[in-house]
Amino acid sequence: MVLLDGYALARLKEEALRHEVQTLQQTLQLCPKLVVVLVGTDNASVLYVNMKAKACVRVGINCIVESLPEQTPQEELLNLLDTHNQDKSVHGILVQLPLPKHIDTRRVIEAIAPHKDVDGFHPLNVGRVYSNSLYTGFLPATAMGVMQLLKHYNIEVKRKDVAIVGASNIIGKPLASLMLNAGATISLCHILTKDISLYTKKADIVCVGVGQPKLLKADMVKEGAVVVDIGINKVEGKVVGDADFESLKDKVSFITPVPRGVGPMTIACLLQNTLHAAKGCA
Repeated sequence: MVLLDGYALARLKEEALRHEVQTLQQTLQLCPKLVVVLVGTDNASVLYVNMKAKACVRVGINCIVESLPEQTPQEELLNLLDTHNQDKSVHGILVQLPLPKHIDTRRVIEAIAPHKDVDGFHPLNVGRVYSNSLYTGFLPATAMGVMQLLKHYNIEVKRKDVAIVGASNIIGKPLASLMLNAGATISLCHILTKDISLYTKKADIVCVGVGQPKLLKADMVKEGAVVVDIGINKVEGKVVGDADFESLKDKVSFITPVPRGVGPMTIACLLQNTLHAAKGCA
């Protein structure tokens, strides 16, 4: 069994991005700028935002965190986004999810200018992923990170059977599109799937990201399968994934650890999107 070390690869990517940012500053006097909007004080969201801000510092991206109170009216948030849309010094905008219940998440996502939507959640960027026309636009960072991690370890996707557990707009659906575009045959499972194991047992690659600790167990995968665990859960003070790592490690050929697997790659790909956005404005 080989660990898919997302932490190590993310550090390599950050070093390359740092040099690209320096070159952009030296040649065009342009510093990429990312605005992260945080509404409320959800502990996990605060942690993720801090991790993103620190990663920006490491590569030289200017990161502005806009922290708003939990009860911020939707219209106020939309006005703030419009201000940053109009600001030519801002290259990337992301709103940390989930948002408070009184705010319409879809409307907020659609309010971000597509060319600044570094999370890749705007319908225009989503359509580009589905139609495999990414000559411009942005890939969702987590799906992008998974694909780059597999490529780094020379894990072929073409002609493989891939089971994806979780059909969210943020992870499952875009990952399914990228896998399909790369030549894989996809099974996309979700909460209404009657028996997930019917699909995971046949798969060469299993990706799971639903927020259910240890959902994927050894008897649900075939010998030598590749397991990509995208889940992040806290159980008794310990961070664990959606895959039962201990039962799987002696049966699979490759598996991502949690933490230090897909998570660091998600942040590195967000930085990559921000640099891409800045280059598009140059």
